[in-house]
Amino acid sequence: MFSNYLSTDGPQILLFVINLVVFGAGIYLLICAQKKRISFSNRVFLAMAAGILFGLLLQLIYGTGSPVNKMTLSWINLVSGVYIGLLKMIVMPLVLVSVLMAVLNLKGRKDVGRLGATILGVLLATTAIAALVGALTTSAFGLTTTGLEKGQAETDRIAYLENKVSEVPTDLPGQIVSFIPANPFLDLTGARSSSTIAVVVFAAFLGFAMLGVARRNEAAFTRLNAGVKALHSLVLELVKIVLRLTPYGLLALVANIVAGSNWAQMMKLVNFVLISYLAIAVMFAIHFLILAVFGLNPLTYLKKAWSTLTFAFVSRSSAGTLPLTIRTQTSRLGVPESIANIGSSFGVTIGQNGCAGIYPAMLAVMVAPTLGINPLDPGFLLQLVIIIAVGSFGIAGVGGGATYAGLVVLSSLGFPVWIAALLISVEPLIDMARTALNVSDAFVANLVTARVRGELDLAAYNDSTIELVDESA
Repeated sequence: MFSNYLSTDGPQILLFVINLVVFGAGIYLLICAQKKRISFSNRVFLAMAAGILFGLLLQLIYGTGSPVNKMTLSWINLVSGVYIGLLKMIVMPLVLVSVLMAVLNLKGRKDVGRLGATILGVLLATTAIAALVGALTTSAFGLTTTGLEKGQAETDRIAYLENKVSEVPTDLPGQIVSFIPANPFLDLTGARSSSTIAVVVFAAFLGFAMLGVARRNEAAFTRLNAGVKALHSLVLELVKIVLRLTPYGLLALVANIVAGSNWAQMMKLVNFVLISYLAIAVMFAIHFLILAVFGLNPLTYLKKAWSTLTFAFVSRSSAGTLPLTIRTQTSRLGVPESIANIGSSFGVTIGQNGCAGIYPAMLAVMVAPTLGINPLDPGFLLQLVIIIAVGSFGIAGVGGGATYAGLVVLSSLGFPVWIAALLISVEPLIDMARTALNVSDAFVANLVTARVRGELDLAAYNDSTIELVDESA
């Protein structure tokens, strides 16, 4: 395992050590900021700025493929990898106990059903809008498959996707069946793309069962309820511990992205990148408009959600951001725990505006002209929007989810899937913005739902002094 270091000459080893010392200094700076009680949000921004600066220095001094850069990033990835791993560790326990508590607090199947229907309605409606935005933006700029290059990496990716497409379910009944936790212990490991929804379903059934126990054996329910509350408190304390590590994880994530990306290769597809970001920006504006329609200040929302959206951007994982997503809503945006827990869990795998909405729509519109189809034909657009909305169920909120969504849509339309492989070099850059949009959609769905139900704490939403993490704890 140490062969890379043994085969490296002395000066490179020295530079590698200097890089680690500089990175360690950044970690120390964040520790000092925490001891001085600098707010969580400001430490997040400080970590992001330091990560960008350090990443740029590595990129400019050494270049992407240099041995020194690779060795340095391997150790930086140790920090980011540990942090992402800890986040993934708490996702499923958090979903399980949070949804279970939400069902117990709502105290009724009908209320849970109405709540879930409202959240799903907003998620699917915004996904349909996102699909339309992606399709129209792509058509407006005449973006097609012309000029896309096929290197060895792209060729290998095409072969992989063509094999993978046979595993993609294109029927809605099959997708719905996948939400059933036939093996809840397997789903608690996050083994399937629909595991998060399956855990939500499992937790809901546990909650309904406990409500049944309450009607027949109040003493047993009291003991069960006390145990669930204690477990909920334990998991929330665990979440708080992990979230305090966010600035350190963010520093490493940002440095890795800036220093490790092949910017020259990305520039070859700059048109696709710019148009993708334009479509995502338009969808963010629509999110703000939706909030304004429901009487919520978009600037207040952006200010309070910014640190979470930033983390989603650099981590490229809606699932990994879930603890922050829930915490931000309950502690800063005035959303009740029941809505935040259920809605955010749904948002990880349903109705992702960026990965399951805009991206597959862009792919379909780019391919359509090569098959003699007018991408602006109303019939085609209607079919595309419906397929994307339905296909958005079960798209995993992790890296690669957008590719899976693209396969679902392209195979449902009978289109070839090779285009998804030709964009492999810019996937990380675009995926960052898509993930932030996915998380924003979960925020919007839960805020709208809470507002419609009259359960949103407007005083908390408008209070600019509330911090994400309790610094005094």
